[in-house]
Amino acid sequence: MTKFDYKASAELFVAKRPGGTKRPLDYRRFPSAAEAIRFAIEELADMRKLAAYIQVGDQRLDSDAIRRLYDSKSYPLRRPKRTAN
Repeated sequence: MTKFDYKASAELFVAKRPGGTKRPLDYRRFPSAAEAIRFAIEELADMRKLAAYIQVGDQRLDSDAIRRLYDSKSYPLRRPKRTAN
């Protein structure tokens, strides 16, 4: 993936409701892509099942791209510490 601008504003779209019920898209706007990525990873139960994606400028990021950006060393925000089970 080319250099990504985590500071650019972003829009998050969620196409499905948990349990598979159809409804209109949920939409949220974020001041930065980093915040949208954090919300998608840390707050949404399962991005794949919910058909979530983020729009940053002309780029549309699916759940796999969102995960890669969150896991990237260049991701600028703190991640919660993981606990061992």
